[in-house]
Amino acid sequence: MTLLQLKTSIFGDAGQSSRLADAFVARRRATEPRTEIIVRNLARDPVPHLTAERFGAFLAKSEARTAEQRAVVAASDVLIAELKRADTIVLGLPMYNFGIPSVLKAYFDHIARAGVTFRYTENGPVGMLTGKKAYVFATRGGLYAGTPRDLQTAYVRDFLGFLGITDVEFVYAEGLAISDADRQAALAKAAIEIDRLGTRERVAA
Repeated sequence: MTLLQLKTSIFGDAGQSSRLADAFVARRRATEPRTEIIVRNLARDPVPHLTAERFGAFLAKSEARTAEQRAVVAASDVLIAELKRADTIVLGLPMYNFGIPSVLKAYFDHIARAGVTFRYTENGPVGMLTGKKAYVFATRGGLYAGTPRDLQTAYVRDFLGFLGITDVEFVYAEGLAISDADRQAALAKAAIEIDRLGTRERVAA
């Protein structure tokens, strides 16, 4: 089994989303010690934002690509290879100004490639990365889950589904900036959820 962990917090390992994801991965490592863990820290090693030139590299025929275009495609291929290898994806997802971190959007833009991770058909696009499970650890300063201001959940679920990853589970820790009491309660609730997920996976195995 292979697990791909994506860190997107501007605070790195100290970010609450990273800490929750780390706790989940630690549980997996303890119960399934043979699991291969791949960690990609997008805040520390960001993917460049998509430009017309970079998008053009994906569209160009392989034999016609310039050296610069080949480098862009090669970097994207590395990201996609990690994703293809993974049976489980663990995403730490802080909320910044109602949206996802820009480094995650850049990553998404470099793994969504027609003919590689999805394909167009007469019945619409079909994702090619099927058979995977994703866990999303979403942390927010306020209370947004289930409200119109939660612009993350549907977007991330839809994007992953577009690639064929339809088994997606969210764990929320909200109200982290309201008060210390709210913060501690939210993190404690998320920790209980992580324990529940670990227990459920162990029983299923």
